[in-house]
Amino acid sequence: MGARQANSTGATEAASAGELAAAVRARTVGALELTEAAIARIEALDGPINAVVVRDFDRARDQARDVDRRVAAGEALPLAGVPMTVKESFNLAGLPTTFGLEFARDGRAAEDAEAVQRLKAAGAVILGKSNVPASLSDYQSSNPVYGRTSNPHDLTRSPGGSSGGGAAAVAAGMVPLELGSDAGGSIRIPAAFCGVFGHLTSVGVISLAGFGPPGAKGFGVPASARAWAAAGPMARTAEDLALALDVLAGAEGRDAKAWRVVLPPPRRARLSDWRVFILTEHPTAALDSEIAAAIDDLAANLERAGATVTRRSDLLPSLAESQALVDRFRAVAEAMSGPADAPPPATVKDYVDCLMIQEGVRRQWDAFFRDFDVVIAPCYATPAFRHFPEQDPWPGLNRTLQINGREVAYAPQHAWPLIAGMPRLPATVVPIGLTRGGLPVAAQVIGPFLEDRSTIGFAAQAAAAFGLTAPVARAAEV
Repeated sequence: MGARQANSTGATEAASAGELAAAVRARTVGALELTEAAIARIEALDGPINAVVVRDFDRARDQARDVDRRVAAGEALPLAGVPMTVKESFNLAGLPTTFGLEFARDGRAAEDAEAVQRLKAAGAVILGKSNVPASLSDYQSSNPVYGRTSNPHDLTRSPGGSSGGGAAAVAAGMVPLELGSDAGGSIRIPAAFCGVFGHLTSVGVISLAGFGPPGAKGFGVPASARAWAAAGPMARTAEDLALALDVLAGAEGRDAKAWRVVLPPPRRARLSDWRVFILTEHPTAALDSEIAAAIDDLAANLERAGATVTRRSDLLPSLAESQALVDRFRAVAEAMSGPADAPPPATVKDYVDCLMIQEGVRRQWDAFFRDFDVVIAPCYATPAFRHFPEQDPWPGLNRTLQINGREVAYAPQHAWPLIAGMPRLPATVVPIGLTRGGLPVAAQVIGPFLEDRSTIGFAAQAAAAFGLTAPVARAAEV
């Protein structure tokens, strides 16, 4: 896609981040022009969706003018003029970071989060912040500060959470790129529900400094998930995920004085060379038959393309034991964060024990990935579900879902994203089809620790070979 399309008011709807940046660097379109087009699209579409809840348009215009000056001066900015949003939980100087919580409504961040600083240095233009659930603790995105975000494919349904506003903004064509975060599926479930590409990085690859309400202790990550929280991008192409990762990857805080993040290249250059493990059964979670069928179709296409496809291996870590560890982490963290004047029913030793078991699981995955390159699995048990009327904080003990015609407990379904999350593995979401009702279906491509380029590379190769694209969001059509 060239500059002709980049000049249209629908630029952020039609073009990828990479294409837009190339057009700005070639000076066939200006960063300010792209920014105005993105602002116009947000203003035209976002009313019923409610994705971009903190708007910083005047400063975005100033950023865009600065990018145009830098490009004219000869800077080769990788994200030159790309208009984008970031998840509400990342600090933007002078703006609130609330996590959807009333107590933080009036606070203001003193400086940008480190990840945001890297985006701006690379030429990205930050238009504002996207919506989240309160405390980032739900698979829908609704809170008392900013209200509810709806899925742009069907406004009666959740866009996912906790990076739901960002996924909705990308799916609706408001922006081509978003910065999210993920511990229990918070990038991958929104990407799957909204039909966009998304990437959970290996833990530590992207800085979480400046992630959390001003004055909050730690990073603002729920205590039960701090052992595997990570950040990552969402976009409409796998190539844009790779572009964003190049910009965002880097050591955090004081570590940046000496440490450098140098991620290895994809394991395989051709689709026929990949060793793929297909995982569509879980001992504690259910799976919608349409998602299973779509993954089966992808597996068949991979086999026809020459890839090695396997469904059974003794090397696969026990999913039941891994999920039991997730539940144990949560119980210990909740017990230790109880009232200060009450003796905790769990101790630091209990938490360290969890970390040691986690390390054992991670070593099992290391062994598994000597024989396999990637795992293809569901992101979640269902496509986008209908809005629940009330927030039921993770893991949603009081909810149920309709799966394959029967009522199923909601809480156990978080096991699907935690297959990758708990052992800190990278995972890339790729759209793989639509349900009979027109809702997006996606899979997550899980890979070895620190081999993020392998999961993104595989997703890009599969998307190119099989025509896997982000579907047009019907509710966002104008």
